Amino acid sequence: MSVVKVSNVDIAITRGGIKIVENISFEIAAGEILGLVGESGSGKTTVSMALLGHTRKGAVIEAGSIEIDGHQIVGADELELRSLRGGTIAYVPQDPGTALNPGLRISKQILESLEKHLPEQNHETHMARVREILTEVALPSDADFLKRYPHQLSGGQQQRVAIAIAFACRPKVIVCDEPTTGLDVTTQSTVLATIRSLCREHGVAALYVSHDLAVVAELADKVAVMYAGHIVENGDRDEVFFNSVHPYTRRLIRALPDIAGRNQILGISGYAPMPWERPTGCAFAPRCEDAQAICSQTSPVVTQLSSTHNVSCHRHNDATKIVATPREERRAVSATDSHLLSVNGLNGYYGSRQVLFDTNIHIEPGECVALVGESGSGKTTLSRCIGGLHDDYQGDVTFFGKKLGKHALERQKEERRDIQYIFQSPYASINPRRPIGATISRQLELFFGMKGKEAQSRINELLDLVSLPHAIVTSFPDQLSGGERQRVAIARALAAQPKLIVCDEITSALDVSVQASVIETLKKLQESTSVGLLFVTHNLALTRTIADRVAVMRKGTIVEYGGIDAVFNSPKAEYTGRLLQHTPSLK
Repeated sequence: MSVVKVSNVDIAITRGGIKIVENISFEIAAGEILGLVGESGSGKTTVSMALLGHTRKGAVIEAGSIEIDGHQIVGADELELRSLRGGTIAYVPQDPGTALNPGLRISKQILESLEKHLPEQNHETHMARVREILTEVALPSDADFLKRYPHQLSGGQQQRVAIAIAFACRPKVIVCDEPTTGLDVTTQSTVLATIRSLCREHGVAALYVSHDLAVVAELADKVAVMYAGHIVENGDRDEVFFNSVHPYTRRLIRALPDIAGRNQILGISGYAPMPWERPTGCAFAPRCEDAQAICSQTSPVVTQLSSTHNVSCHRHNDATKIVATPREERRAVSATDSHLLSVNGLNGYYGSRQVLFDTNIHIEPGECVALVGESGSGKTTLSRCIGGLHDDYQGDVTFFGKKLGKHALERQKEERRDIQYIFQSPYASINPRRPIGATISRQLELFFGMKGKEAQSRINELLDLVSLPHAIVTSFPDQLSGGERQRVAIARALAAQPKLIVCDEITSALDVSVQASVIETLKKLQESTSVGLLFVTHNLALTRTIADRVAVMRKGTIVEYGGIDAVFNSPKAEYTGRLLQHTPSLK
C-alpha cells in the first residue's frame, strides 16, 4: 500500500503563473525508496519540499494532490503541517553543518523532536530513544558523545546525527535531499547503508533526491528522472538504468563515470532552461541529438511501457540500445628535469598538531595527478600549501624548479596567475555582492589589463566552456544554483590562463552531465595548453576518467602513488582497496 501519493501536481510562481513543475505524479510504498534524479533546476528540490507542504517564497501549489499517510498536504493549514513535519514526515538536509544548531548539544537536538511530537512520554523514555536511534545510525550513545556540539563531529557524523533526528519519531515518510554530497566514499557508504536499513526495518517510505546516479542505483527501488519541471521517465531501478528509453535519461547514464575505466564520459551540450525560458514542445528537444520536427511543436504525453515503466517522449519506439563510448587512452606525459610542480619532504602543521608527514609529489606539464582519500586525510591541507593558502609547513614547494614563497603574498604576480585554485564550496568562494560578469572580468583586468568589449568577448568564451548562458553575467550568486556557481568559479580560474590548476573537490556539487562537460573542458584545455592539474576528489570513478597518476592519502601520509590503471587494477595498500570497494557504481 502506498504511503505517499502524488497526483498531477503543478507548482507555479504566483506572479505571472509560470509553472516551476508540472503534472508530477508518483507513489511510494512503505519500506520503498524512490530516487529522484535530474540536473540542477529540474525541479527535484521543489517537488521534495512540496511533500512537506513547503514552497519557496513566491511560489504556490497550484493544482493536484499530495497525500502522506492519509493526510492531504495541499490546502492544509500551517498548524496541521507543523504537526505532521518531524512526526509523520521527516527531512534529512544536504548540509548538516548548516542544518544543525551550533549552539546546542547533540542530545538536545534529538530530544527537541521527541518532546514536540511525543509530549506524553517522560524524559527517561525520550533519552532511551535518543540512545537507541544513535546506535541505529552507528554513532556512540555514551554521555560524552551526547554532550558534544556539532563542530566537534566529522561531516559524516553530523550527517548521521541529522538522520537520527529525522528518524527519531519513527516517521512514515522521509525526504532525503542530497544527504551524501561532499562525503567521502567510505562515509557515504555508511550513511547510505544506514538509510537503507532504517527504511527496511521500520517500513519508512523514502524520497531520495540526488544528482548522483551511481548512489541512486545502489539505494533506490524505483527511479524518477526529472527535466525542466517534468518527470520524463520513471520505473523500477533496473528498467530506468538498464532499459532506459528517454534520450535525456540515456545521456545522463553516458555522463556517469565508470570505476572500471572502460568507458568515456560524455557531457550534454547546452543547459536546462529556466521555467520562464522553456520552449514549446519537448523541453529537451534543443539538446537532443535525435529530435525531429514534432519534438519542438507539441509536448509528449506519458506512455506506459510496462506496469511500472513510463516515459514522455515522442520517439520512445525508436530507442536503441545504449552503446558506450570506449575510454580514450590518455597520451603519455614525459617526465622532465624540471617538473611543473614538485612537493618535497613536506610536513604540514596546525600549530602543534602535525597533519602532513613527509609528503612528496610532482606534476608534469599537461599531466593530471589525482589526490584521493577520506575526509581529514590531509588532501585539502596539501592543496592549500601548494596554492599559498597555508604556510605552516616545512619542506619545499617548487614551480618549474623555482622555490615558491609559502604564502601567496610572498609570490610574484606571475606565479599567482600561473597557479589557480578552485575551491570546493561554490557558496563561499564567490563574492555575493558582485555580478558574475564582474567576478570573471576581475581576473582579466588584473592579469591582462583586459577591459570593455575585449573582456566581454573573452567572458562569453569562458561561459561557453563551462556550459553557462551569456545572460548570466548580470546575475548575482544568490540567483544561481550550487552547480552554476561552481561553473562560474571554474570559468574565473580559466580566465587567468594558468599553468597549474588545483581543483579541490570541484565537481562534488555538480550534476553528472555538467561534471562530464567540466571534465571534457579540462581535458581539452590540457591538450591545447599543457596545463597541469592537481585533482583533489573523493570520487574515485571520476579519477579514473581524468587522471594520469593517483596519490592515495591516509592520515596525512601518501600510502600509494602510481599510474592510475596500475593502482586501481592492482592496489597494493589495503586502504586503497577499501576505497575502491565502497565506490558506488551501476551494477
